[in-house]
Amino acid sequence: MRRAILAAALAAATVGAMVSVASPASAAELLGNGGFESGTLAPWSCTGGLGSVVTTPVRSGTRALQGAASASDNAQCTQTVSIAPNTPYTLTGWVRGAYVYLGVTGGASTWTPSATDWTQLTVTGNSGSASSLQIFLHGWYAQGTYFADDISLNGQGGTVQPPNTPTGLAVTGVTNSSVSLSWSASAGATSYTVRRDGANPVTVSTTSTTVTGLAPNTSYSFTVSAANSAGSSAQSAPVTATTSGATQVPPVPTGLTVTGTTCSSVSLSWSASAGATGYRVYRGTTLAASVTTTNASVGGLSASTAYTFRVSGVNAAGESAQSGPVSVTTPACPPPGAQHAWPYIDVTMPSPTMASVAAATGHRHYTAAFVIGSAAGCVPSWGGTIPLTESRIVNDINAIRSSGGDVTVAFGGAVGPYLEHVCGTQSALANAYKQVIDTLHITHLDIDIEATVNVDMMNKALAQVQRERPGTTVSFTLMVQGDDFGITPQLGVDLLVNAKANGVNVGIVNPMTMEFGSMKPDWGDAVIAAANATLAQMAQIWPEKTDAQRRRMLGVTPMIGRNFNGRIFQLEDGNQLVAWANANDIGLLAFWSVGRDNGGCPNGAVSPTCSSIAQSTYQFTNMFKGFTG
Repeated sequence: MRRAILAAALAAATVGAMVSVASPASAAELLGNGGFESGTLAPWSCTGGLGSVVTTPVRSGTRALQGAASASDNAQCTQTVSIAPNTPYTLTGWVRGAYVYLGVTGGASTWTPSATDWTQLTVTGNSGSASSLQIFLHGWYAQGTYFADDISLNGQGGTVQPPNTPTGLAVTGVTNSSVSLSWSASAGATSYTVRRDGANPVTVSTTSTTVTGLAPNTSYSFTVSAANSAGSSAQSAPVTATTSGATQVPPVPTGLTVTGTTCSSVSLSWSASAGATGYRVYRGTTLAASVTTTNASVGGLSASTAYTFRVSGVNAAGESAQSGPVSVTTPACPPPGAQHAWPYIDVTMPSPTMASVAAATGHRHYTAAFVIGSAAGCVPSWGGTIPLTESRIVNDINAIRSSGGDVTVAFGGAVGPYLEHVCGTQSALANAYKQVIDTLHITHLDIDIEATVNVDMMNKALAQVQRERPGTTVSFTLMVQGDDFGITPQLGVDLLVNAKANGVNVGIVNPMTMEFGSMKPDWGDAVIAAANATLAQMAQIWPEKTDAQRRRMLGVTPMIGRNFNGRIFQLEDGNQLVAWANANDIGLLAFWSVGRDNGGCPNGAVSPTCSSIAQSTYQFTNMFKGFTG
């Protein structure tokens, strides 16, 4: 869906400590090589090796910085300088490119969405208790190369002191050959050194590390110290950890419980078994799933059928006995025609919640948007910044499910980084999809593609997921080129042809009937024309299916109210679309988005929180409830 990119500096915030300054220096230039005239980056450092010094384009002098942002790295370049505490500073710089950011880690920042020529950015602030500042520049994922020149930080320089001793050293994970550690940041530190039993130093730039190459069933002691250009701190208080060892099989898991059912799947959870590295779920005597978490969803089941499940724990020493059984009967599947609208809701926004909308409207089926990658790479998150396990969102999904509704999870959207970009292999991407399925206990995946991806790898991963998580449905939400054309060629038709070739069971083809070109004066007519054009394309891809089967695979998703192309999806257009969808027995209706389904800004510009037309709250949600297929 079309959403503005939210500016967010991705560097970690630095917490400063009070230091004494004998006498503050007068305001001066604090940055080194701000014009990059040395011909090298130093003292700047750039992530991923994506920063370089170029001779064109330049704003002044003969050189400038180039940052080649990729789909998985925003090409962040940083420089840390000393500054007198509690003094003002002014940071300026000249940039070119799309979505270029300038700021202070943990402080103020600014950005420009599109600078076709040199544009000045300015940030002002106060150092507070900090004795050093980290200045950053970066672009944005998959937005191309940016340039920067004449970067200046004007302020009162300070004397760099060695950092304080790190605190909060803790063990965060143990295996039979490794120990994972984390600690709190030390103000002014540029690196940390972890020692094992007083020796074997390992130096890192982050506040966590994993020490490997350890012996099983062995106790170790660890400390950490901080360092910068002025020297090193004392070592922290030690922590001890004992590596695991698979000397015996784990005990039988307990607490096996059914957490959810559909007409074709059962979701289960159980208590962790000490020493287990994985679990096996049995349906009767048949192995149904092997997982590393304490929950699983078993699909491929028959409706209105009784099943019995057991679970065992496994590690390198073997497999435990199976747990006591739990029995469950799957419900009947909804009869033909009992379809639902699945409007999109941006769950990265705290309100409205799905539960609150359900209470107001009675509608209980939603599409939660969007899961993408994160700063950690191939790690699923909501919107790139919110953990997948965020209790606010998980509780909202559970509330809908417990009320008899269901939730589809949407991946991708208008903002990166996509998991399909940052997960570099089929296996990694499949594991990311499965992590979402297993964590949220969902069975519906909506793949919303609005940027170039490795289509073949993505579809192979989706086919793998459907094999390993039976009952998983996959819909593709795809951009429309025009109402007389349908979905786009490369990221529409070609994507679906590849999905079919790779064995993906495509449940829904969902054209985004928004922001496309049309000569039709009525936008409601244009939306329906785009849907019919997509049906014609689907006939070329699935000629073996009947017209009725292809219509049952079709979804339609407009953007309610004002669109970015100036067209408006009015209330009467919604009524027209619902009537057409019911008459043609299509598979799905949705809209972007529930958060916009109100009349809070009539006649206004496009907004993420209102439709920009005169309407009552949730009028489209109540209207789309009338879709039954």
